[in-house]
Amino acid sequence: MDAEVIQGLGRCGTCPVRHSGLCNALTSDELARFKSIANLRAFQPGERIFLSDERSEFFSAVFTGVVKVTKILFDGRQQMVGLLMPPDCLGRVYGRTNPFFAEAATQVELCCFPRDRFENMLEEFPDLKQRLLEQTLDELDSAREWMVLLGRKTAEERVASLFLILASRTTTTVKDQSLGAERKTLELHLRRDEIADFLGMTYETVCRQITALQKQGLITKLGRRRFSVVDIDALSQAAG
Repeated sequence: MDAEVIQGLGRCGTCPVRHSGLCNALTSDELARFKSIANLRAFQPGERIFLSDERSEFFSAVFTGVVKVTKILFDGRQQMVGLLMPPDCLGRVYGRTNPFFAEAATQVELCCFPRDRFENMLEEFPDLKQRLLEQTLDELDSAREWMVLLGRKTAEERVASLFLILASRTTTTVKDQSLGAERKTLELHLRRDEIADFLGMTYETVCRQITALQKQGLITKLGRRRFSVVDIDALSQAAG
């Protein structure tokens, strides 16, 4: 894409998730039309994005940040069921309500589209509809993998799996002076009790397993919630 076309597309032309999200299915001309219905919305950590069973007014793609998705039961109990990161999609297409509660885990920017107009675009641009289907199937595969994690994996494997997922979704690196190489770095984004809820474990077990991964030399703590992955292959083995 030449510089003149990129300039004409505004922020869509330099979007960091342009070639990994839904918009990858669009040509430059189609993207120019698609961006006319897009609206970038910002959310602060802890801010509600939408309630469960709330009328679905928009469909969105995560532009920056992390979104927590939670299921709330009739008696008030809650279960975190997902973490969404760029370029994941959020919202319900061809549906009137969202079945889950969504909240910003960090500072979040969403690229939002009015649901009705987005559905019209899906009918107009078949490649966009195909890309949404592919992304939805990928999310279904991830949900099935998560069922295996919760049902069969040990405590160590669960925590290692979470670190592995976050490491695979980040592009941040840090220079390791001792090795002369770069390591992936990640932010946990969640408190230890939230991780325990997400992984179906106790707070104490989560803390022990994170410490165990550090002692094994698989991860290194860089800050309160920031870690670097020392050996991605060994971490993958630890994740089962």
